[in-house]
Parts: sequence; structure tokens; C-alpha cells
Amino acid sequence: MTKRAKKEHGDILYKSILTLKDLDECKKFFEDLCTVAELRSMEQRFEVALLLSEGMIYNDILERTGASSATISRVNRSLNYGADGYKHVLPRAKEILKENGQEDL
Repeated sequence: MTKRAKKEHGDILYKSILTLKDLDECKKFFEDLCTVAELRSMEQRFEVALLLSEGMIYNDILERTGASSATISRVNRSLNYGADGYKHVLPRAKEILKENGQEDL
């Protein structure tokens, strides 16, 4: 498969994700696409990103989430030097938390 064809397949995946209509469809899709371990890992990394963005220190994050220091470091590197994906999503996630009455992470 050419590099272009691989990129197009990736684009199809991401565009397909954007077509999911609600939380239930999204959960079902990711449960089919990913292993339980992969899902838990993504959920953990996202929680770490939220906590880092709130200024929580590594040791407190490690204790709260069980994430390894390597995982916390990797997420921190992505927050600071990544593709800015977290920067788009984290404010939205914080708004969702507020709407659900969970202002404190």
C-alpha cells in the first residue's frame, strides 16, 4: 500500500468518527475498534491531560490515575509540543464537566 493510500484510509477512519451521532454510537464503535486495554489507556491519557492542564503535579496525577511517570511525561510532551489536538478538546471537555456538575477534576 502506498503512503497516499494509507493516508486516505486514515482519513476515512477519522471522517467516519465524525459521523457518529451520539455517545452510545461512539462507545459502541470504539468498543468494536479497540481492545479494552486500548480504551482504558486512551481514557487514562485523556484524564492525565486534563489534570496536567489544571496544573496538577506528576506525583499527584500518578497517585490519582495510576498512570506511569512515562505516560504522564508523554502526555505532557504532547500538551506542550504536540499537534495541538489537546488544546482544541480540553476546553470542551472542561465545559462538559461543568455541565455535569463536576467542576473539580
